[in-house]
Amino acid sequence: MSEASGVVGAADAVARYLRYLETERRSSPNTVAAYRVDLESLVVFLGDPGEDLRLVDVYRLRGWLGELARTHAPSSIARKVAAVRSFMRWLARHGEIERNAAEELATPKVRRPLPTLLSVDAAEQVVENPGDDPAGLRDRAVLELLYGSGLRVSELSGLSLGDVDLGARTVRVLGKGNKERMAPIGQKAALALAAYLAVRGELVHPERSAENAFFLTVTGRPLRRRGVYELVQKHGILGAGRGDLHPHALRHTCATHMLEGGADLRAIQDLLGHAKLSTTQRYTHLSVEQLLRTYDAAHPLARDRERR
Repeated sequence: MSEASGVVGAADAVARYLRYLETERRSSPNTVAAYRVDLESLVVFLGDPGEDLRLVDVYRLRGWLGELARTHAPSSIARKVAAVRSFMRWLARHGEIERNAAEELATPKVRRPLPTLLSVDAAEQVVENPGDDPAGLRDRAVLELLYGSGLRVSELSGLSLGDVDLGARTVRVLGKGNKERMAPIGQKAALALAAYLAVRGELVHPERSAENAFFLTVTGRPLRRRGVYELVQKHGILGAGRGDLHPHALRHTCATHMLEGGADLRAIQDLLGHAKLSTTQRYTHLSVEQLLRTYDAAHPLARDRERR
């Protein structure tokens, strides 16, 4: 806010809010980048970087969203609504605007597609598909961690050698909001990681520094997110005929299979690193077959039917 005029300039306010997300909230770079895109599009729509946000009402905001709706999906519009609400709530909390006009915006209904999910057999086929060469052993270790420990792709690609403790069978990951947690490593995953580490030196390039990255490409560079996506898709196709497979699907499959196996929802929340239990509930769901088995085993009407 300009002390001389009291004007809450749009571009300046957005810049200060993004700095707040980075420094005080310690939001992830991806989150900050998404907010930047959303809020800077509002500044462009307003037409003047110095537009006083105290004078921006819900009708101006609806005009912005209406223009975007011509070229953006409802899910994208919903994200922009959430971004501007959070932004203007921050301004109101600091006394820069009297009321948050964004609270009057309606969130568009978004039809959530069913998440990609593998059966136990299909998951096993995908994880066991890689070969025994160094790249194959690396891929097996990657797939075991994604499916066995439910890691996010960003968490996996950010691992360094010191983050994995095969003796304790734990892996230290840096999750959303720079929150650190320890995730367990299953027996099969531990064996796969040990096999990969035994040949990792063959992937190290003598003229390149991989900065102790745990997973390396065949050219000795750190394995980045795109590389993880590509290898998951490759083994999804070759192992189970699933061209739609991506790393997050393995994370979701991990949580779902644990839930179906009787794991407590709170334990799954801790494993996945979710701040809220409601987030875990969205990631996990019982299959129809599991639901029917539970019904047949527990409901008195089901038991009565069996006696007849």
